[in-house]
Amino acid sequence: MIDNLDNLILDLLEWLGSSPRPYSEVLDAWRTSCPRFPVWEDANDRGFIERHDAPGRGQYISVSIAGARHLQKCRSESSTPAP
Repeated sequence: MIDNLDNLILDLLEWLGSSPRPYSEVLDAWRTSCPRFPVWEDANDRGFIERHDAPGRGQYISVSIAGARHLQKCRSESSTPAP
């Protein structure tokens, strides 16, 4: 289960990409009521995403520095060939 959740968190971070997305769009796509796959909640708890206020436009979500590092580390590990 952990591997599935971790992979989904990586997918969320990739989906967010390099530019912030509106909060409502992120929640529509990633919030779940299933306690076994709390992707949004875990990514937020781990500090991998950040919420920003855009005056007159609402809240936006982006990948935090910690999230970008985590994504880079995990994706580079998965692309490294086994010895």
